[in-house]
Order: sequence, then C-alpha cells, then structure tokens
Amino acid sequence: MASEVTVPQADDAVPHLHRDLSNRQIQLIAIGGAIGTGLFMGSGRTISQTGPAVLLVYAVIGFFVFFVLRAMGELLLSNLNYKSFLDFAADLLGPAAGFFIGWSYWFAWIVTGVAEIVAITGYSQFWWPDLPGWVPAVITVGLVLVFNLFSVRNFGEIEFWFALIKLAAILCLIAVGAILLATNFVSPQGHHATVANLWNDGGFFPTGFMGVVSGFQIAFFAFVGVELVGTAAAETANPRRTLPRAINAVPLRVAIFYIASLLAILTVVPWRQFESGESPFVTMFSLAGLGAAASIVNFVVITSAASSANSGVFSTGRMLFGLADEGSAPAPFRRLNRGGVPAPALLVTAVLLLSSIPLLYVRGSVMGAFTLLTTVSSLLFMFVWTMIVVSYLVYRRRHAQRHDDSIYPMPAGVAMSWAVLAFFAFVIWTLCMERATAVALAWFPSWFVVLATGWLIVRRRPGRAEQYRLFQAEMNHSGQQNDAAG
Repeated sequence: MASEVTVPQADDAVPHLHRDLSNRQIQLIAIGGAIGTGLFMGSGRTISQTGPAVLLVYAVIGFFVFFVLRAMGELLLSNLNYKSFLDFAADLLGPAAGFFIGWSYWFAWIVTGVAEIVAITGYSQFWWPDLPGWVPAVITVGLVLVFNLFSVRNFGEIEFWFALIKLAAILCLIAVGAILLATNFVSPQGHHATVANLWNDGGFFPTGFMGVVSGFQIAFFAFVGVELVGTAAAETANPRRTLPRAINAVPLRVAIFYIASLLAILTVVPWRQFESGESPFVTMFSLAGLGAAASIVNFVVITSAASSANSGVFSTGRMLFGLADEGSAPAPFRRLNRGGVPAPALLVTAVLLLSSIPLLYVRGSVMGAFTLLTTVSSLLFMFVWTMIVVSYLVYRRRHAQRHDDSIYPMPAGVAMSWAVLAFFAFVIWTLCMERATAVALAWFPSWFVVLATGWLIVRRRPGRAEQYRLFQAEMNHSGQQNDAAG
C-alpha cells in the first residue's frame, strides 16, 4: 500500500513526498529515462559520423552510466530519508554541494524541457502546417502540468504509457530488421540486407579514431535522464525492492533499445545511406514498404519529446522541493498539496517551459542556439553524475559500516568510481573537438559563477544555517536507524 513517509524530525509538521509509484510504473520510468529523442532522431547523425562503430560508442557509454546508477542506488538505500541525490550530496559533501547539484539539475531539465516543447511544435506541423506554434506548446505544458499536479501516481501512469509506445516502436524496428535480414532484402537502390554491412564499407571503424570521438559527443546526450529512477525512488512504494530491480535492468535495456535497434538498422541499410538530419527509423520503415512510416515515427518522436517534458516537470519540481527543504531555495517551494505533490515548484517549472513560445518565432539562429543549449544540458547532467560518484567515494570513506551492511553494494565500488570519472574527463575532451560543442564548453564555467554568487547570498540568509542543521539532523537520524538495523 502507498503511504506517506514519516520519520522523527525537528519539525513534525513538515510534509513529505508520497511513495505512490508502483513497481510497474518505476520499471517503465526507468525504461523511458533510457530512451529519448536522441535515439529516434539523433542516431542518424551519430551513424553518419561514426559508421558501424556507433554500436561500440553506445555500449561504452551505457557501461559507465550503469555504474553511476549503481553508486546512486547504494547511496539512496543506505538512508531511506534521502529523497534524491540532492539529499545525499548535501549530507555527504556539504550544503554548497547540495546547492550546486540541485540547481544544476534543475536548470538542465529546464533547458531540455524547453527544447522538447519546441521540438513537439515542429513535429506537430507535419500534420497541421498552418497551426500557430504557440498552440501545441500551451497544450503540451498544460497537459503535463495536469498529469503531475494532482498526485505522483498520475505522473507514473502517463510515463508508463509513454514508455510503452517507445518500447513498441523499437521492438517493431528490430522485428522488421530481422525479417528483412532473414529474407535477404534488396532495397530499391540495390543494397542487400546482410550482416556484412557492418564491415563491408571501410570496415567497422570507417571514419577512424576521431570519427568514434565525434560519436561520443552526440551519443552522450541520448542517455541523459537515466538517473530519473533515482529522483523517483523517494516516491516508490517499496524502494528496497523496486530501485535495485530498475537499475539492474539497465544493461539489458541498453542492449535491446540501443544496440539491437542500431544493429537492425545497420545490417539492413549501409551506414553511408544515412543523412545526419534524418531519422534511421523512418528509413527502415520506408524500406519495409510501410507508406505510413513517416507518420508513425512522427507520432513516436512526439511521444518521446512529451515524455522528456513530463520527466522534466517531475524532476525540476522535486529538485526545487529538495532545495527548499534544506534551505537553498525560497520556502514556498517546500509546500506540498493534498496529493503530496510540490505544487508551487511545478507551477514555476510550467511557466518557465512556456518560454519556449518566444523561441518559436525567432528566425535564423534558433537551431544554433539549441545546439549550444543541449550541449550545456549534457555538461550539466555530466556534472550531476560526477557529483553522485564523488558522493559515493566520500560515503565509502566516511560510512564503511553502512557499505558493509548494504543490501545493494556497488561492484568494485571505489575502482569503478575512479574509472567513471576518467571516462567523463575523456568525454569532456571530445567536446573540445567540435566548434559548436567547444563554444558551449567555454561558456559552461559561467554557470558556476552564477551559482557561486547565489550561494554567497543564500548562505547569509537569516535562519538558513538553522534550517540546514535541522535537515542534516533528519538525515543523520535516519542513517543511525539504518546502522542500528544493520
């Protein structure tokens, strides 16, 4: 049964988020977080730059992201009063770290959400070219807000169906690819469906080492959002059971959703046939003779973008709630409605997502701006993941007994944490290789200047130190209970 979490604390009147997500919903949320528009639309560009080696790129990124999730899973289950990675970062690394990670994650999802709203507007014009751009934007934001505002169960249910649609599209792609391969299909251009397409045209690494490097730049963004399972962990009915199951399934999901789908595409269609701005899904279904392929993929991409916007509203609302709870955001964002939902935080997020409307009427440089913003979003997510890993290293040093008693210990925890950090350094290096991403990387430190200024203001706010002390006392009380239970 879903119930409200209650723990002894200094202020018993403070409400807590409800654990109203079922195992069915959290499993599909984990799937939805691993499948984004980066796969449906961005993989065409990745293939055109990397060739068949794109399979290796996605596999490597998925491998390291899995260990980020394992570190997050052990930390969240080490103290069930952690509502998200914001809480354990603030508890283990200090209030400044909590401030930086919380606001960075919030901004990352705002930027991503605005981009997805604009994308939905563009995809809607495929069917209704004369529809004013602001209409689908307002409808999407309104629906997402309604789904999130009344209870977390509403968010879980809509995300469940969004994920099912994406899952069905990918499974259809794999099935069609297998049929075309088994029947030795020949395209109108004379290309045969064969496994040899993986190495026939220039080998498995046709664009060389730097081609593979460019693939990391693009593919990394496709994985943002996988940490959403951790943000939702505080609102699952049984986190000790559902969180490990969701995280443990990530490698299989990466293998199916990314590797198997791209393998199906690359064995049927030679990699040089893909244009950087074209969806490989459209090409595959078109080759199969499905006249409605473009409409089918358009619907799936709209669903994927709506899912990302839905996740963004959910995540940013919880981040603002957590920031307010430990004194790093205005107190009104700490309020929950009768459904246990941070309504003020959700409303602010919805208003900010509507900032996508002015962008719809800007001409010329919008796509360049979006390239810049999505790169910044990737860097922000990487920063959040880095702080998760750093928090884990501090946890291992400070709470060795909790690790020994953990029901979900991270494999090769310390060694793999350093390996993940080294991989992130490599990804940052790859961002220096392209002008567009290098510009975003050069501007990225300015975000931390803004945060540092905000922190200097917040830390001096009257009562802020006492509020954080109460927050930390609450965290420590729950952790001591866990230690005693262990």
